Amino acid sequence: MTDRTARAARNQERSLAAFLAKKAEFDALLAELQQASADHFSADPESVLWGEAAWLSDATAKLKDIADQHFRRGEYET
Repeated sequence: MTDRTARAARNQERSLAAFLAKKAEFDALLAELQQASADHFSADPESVLWGEAAWLSDATAKLKDIADQHFRRGEYET
């Protein structure tokens, strides 16, 4: 194995390790959000006001942007 090939292999291994660590973090965040969503983000139906609706709208827009990037929709179409 040449030095260049060995460096490329080590680089790929480090890249994979970094990717898997971030994926684990991502999955944990998704699980937290799913649990919070199941609990309606702790919103009391008797006292929900526009602030909660605005926060959820903002959060949804951020998640939509992430989904659009991944699925190459909207402004991210290729």
